[in-house]
Amino acid sequence: MIDQRPHLVPGVPPTSTTAVGLRSERGPVLLALMVSTGLIAIDATILATAVPSIVRDVGGFEQFPWLFSVYLLAQAVSVSVYAKLSDTFGRKPVMLLGIGLFLLGSVLCGLAWSMPALIAFRAVQGLGAGAVQPMAMTIAGDIYTVAERAKTQGYLASVWAVSSVVGPTLGGVFSQLGIWRWIFFVNVPLCLLAAGLIARNFRETVQRREHRIDYLGSVLLTSGMTLVILGVLEGGQAWAWDSPASIAVFAGGAALLAAFALAERRAAEPVLPMWVFRRRLLATTTLLALGVGAILIGLTSFVPTYLEYSLGVPPLVAGLALAALTLGWPLSASLSGRLYLRLGFRPTVLVGLALVVGGTGSLALLAHSPSVAAVAISCFLTGAGMGLVATPSIIAAQASVEWHERGVATGTNMFARSLGSALGAAALGAVANGVVAASGRPATDPAVATESGAAVFLAVLVAVGVTVVAGVLMPKVRAAAPAPDTSPTG
Repeated sequence: MIDQRPHLVPGVPPTSTTAVGLRSERGPVLLALMVSTGLIAIDATILATAVPSIVRDVGGFEQFPWLFSVYLLAQAVSVSVYAKLSDTFGRKPVMLLGIGLFLLGSVLCGLAWSMPALIAFRAVQGLGAGAVQPMAMTIAGDIYTVAERAKTQGYLASVWAVSSVVGPTLGGVFSQLGIWRWIFFVNVPLCLLAAGLIARNFRETVQRREHRIDYLGSVLLTSGMTLVILGVLEGGQAWAWDSPASIAVFAGGAALLAAFALAERRAAEPVLPMWVFRRRLLATTTLLALGVGAILIGLTSFVPTYLEYSLGVPPLVAGLALAALTLGWPLSASLSGRLYLRLGFRPTVLVGLALVVGGTGSLALLAHSPSVAAVAISCFLTGAGMGLVATPSIIAAQASVEWHERGVATGTNMFARSLGSALGAAALGAVANGVVAASGRPATDPAVATESGAAVFLAVLVAVGVTVVAGVLMPKVRAAAPAPDTSPTG
């Protein structure tokens, strides 16, 4: 089989590529990836605008961060398992399995009768998302070279652009009409369409590699992170931070995570492979993904609630303000290919981080004077920066490894982003809950909502600062890809 792997070569310009687009030979597969990506893209924004309506219906404001944390934790832990399964059995069956689980979880969420039930069913959705999103990225990495992916990003980014408007708008409309359950039922036709397109259009020739799935590591990581998130969210709420219950929960989580670290050293193919951290490019892009996840969840889960409670705006208006964030991301991501092919990955990422600092900094500074316009502008600037960070960094990671490692490299990056979001949702939820508890007034009080929002946005800015460090440490490399010939997936 002829080698078609993209390479990272310092100082070498990219080569020319074949036709890329929906009308090209690989167009039907690209369309299938776009629809599959749309599942996750819409889900990323449709729920946040409906949180106040869900809380009014089933209760549990203090528990609502779990809707994001449990989904993202399930997604994070399952990503590495799916990555290995895809390297053994192929991308297609894993993608179809993920779509099926996402469909099941969506139906169950729509039928949920309480907040605990909804949280449990969100975990099922997360298990499906853990396959869909990274498999879409991996398939794109298989069939397109680095230079070609600069063009395909325009198509995939258009999905996020449309979803950034459709998601918050639908969430706001369903919320205002009192039919928030339809934010989950709307996934049913999309799942069926995505599965049909993948099954019909995607053909692959699998280079089968036997893998040993690290079930022990997955269980230890899931259990440990669940206890840590439980301790963070319930501390100061269900029990005092220094109470025996709090200490026991955190100690149990720490012990399980320590056992996870030991298990990973002995595992033949660990959930979190240590060779990733021995390669500077992969290590820094993984840390970037961790930060991106925390920043993203901090804004998407708290901006709508902040605006609805502090200003009393309807869910639709709050959703449109959030749409500025998720619109800026795909617009800049679609342009990022030109930048990283011309300048290299690191300069592109640093430009993006500068925009993120500006956006989150302005949001934190202006939080005590709530304004829909100011929030929207800050979110757009942040989203534009995130698009220049997330896309080039994951493509750099993919391009630096061989085909049989690409699933693991992509999965590790997505794992880090999901883990960052899960931890971010818990930590920022604890910040918001702490402010509400200290005030002695309900979370719906405008003054309390303003104070809790300001505290959350300041914490997000701290996360941005840590992410900037990872960007600065990223090695200087340029993208180069040989002309394509034969792909392992055909």
